[in-house]
Amino acid sequence: MENFLRSKESWSLVKNGIPEAAEGIPLTDVQRKSIDDQKLKDLKAKNYLFQALGTSRVKRAQLQALRKEFEILHMEEGESINDYFAQTLTIANKMKANGENKGNVAIVEKILRSMTPKFDYVVCFIEESKDTDTLTIDELQSSLVVHEQGMTSHVEEEHALKVAHGDQYAQYVERGRGHGGFGRQGRGRGRQGFDKSIVECYNCHQLGAFQLGMFKPKIGGQLCRD
Repeated sequence: MENFLRSKESWSLVKNGIPEAAEGIPLTDVQRKSIDDQKLKDLKAKNYLFQALGTSRVKRAQLQALRKEFEILHMEEGESINDYFAQTLTIANKMKANGENKGNVAIVEKILRSMTPKFDYVVCFIEESKDTDTLTIDELQSSLVVHEQGMTSHVEEEHALKVAHGDQYAQYVERGRGHGGFGRQGRGRGRQGFDKSIVECYNCHQLGAFQLGMFKPKIGGQLCRD
């Protein structure tokens, strides 16, 4: 504030006050003008001080609101890493503009403790493998983005597999309907692609014994080829 008032040529008035004329001595026009100018500068200096006090109160109120916003901030489901970092840093920068610098460590720790549950194992890995006191915001963001991309790729692969399996199941159902349904021999050719001639008999250990019509019951209910 002192520097500001000096730039407005008002600091000497704040420090020394307005010079008063000696009692009973008439003032010249130049002296009267000088005193009037000093009074005007004094009023301006007071106005600057009142404005500064008002601005200070506003900043304190804004800072309190920003502190609360920063404290309750957490990552939403479906929110990307980059979006969450942008939101967090926006609040931190506003706090800095109002006189409070959160610092790198505070922001890193805030982000790590406010991630969604799916990042829990990632947070544990980072906390165990890195020094959060020296970990920069950019390094943390890069690390989390890499894990996020891996998660997204895994989800997309799972979705593709489900779609592929769903299509295969639908084709299987259609074939079943065409051959008389599940669990019974239809009018069609029956099951395809299963070569019984390569199956080894459980009792005689010969290949081909599993073909239809080549079994008969034996003692104990076991089946074997003639």
